[in-house]
Amino acid sequence: MESKGWSHVGLATRDIERTRRFYEGVLGFRAVRYDIIKVKEGGEIHHAFFDTGRSQLLAFMEFRAVPGGPALLDTDLNRVFRIPKATHAFHIALEAGNEAELVATRAELVSKGVAVTPVVDFEWAKSIFFRDPNDIVIEYCFLTREFTDDDAIMRVRFEFGLDDPVPWTDFRTG
Repeated sequence: MESKGWSHVGLATRDIERTRRFYEGVLGFRAVRYDIIKVKEGGEIHHAFFDTGRSQLLAFMEFRAVPGGPALLDTDLNRVFRIPKATHAFHIALEAGNEAELVATRAELVSKGVAVTPVVDFEWAKSIFFRDPNDIVIEYCFLTREFTDDDAIMRVRFEFGLDDPVPWTDFRTG
């Protein structure tokens, strides 16, 4: 089977309009499809698809008055699964391109009032992290080198404590 990348990632949102303003207005992703799906038992689902580039889409669904649907949606999966803050239960990583583009993206996010981490150097990649209106962690990342055979070997690469401050959770606006 040949891998062709991903078509789309689908997530839930608490507020589709706030999500749409963030992904269109802050990140500059174009909304390419917006559906209202009527549910026969009552309510409706608002479904938006955003073009993230390279024919890859990010989709969000908001459940409005759907019987059995979430009355209060908690999209912070670290809290839901009781996972320490020093890790991310789920996050979306977007391609940054190169270091200059990563730094420029960070500066643009900060100028728009987004709390974003400083650039984090993982040795094989550099990244910045921030949260969307649903508390979903988003990362912009680029590879700093080619992978080697050694990279594919499972081994201890670094260590941190669950309560240690780690750079990928140090969200700030400056």
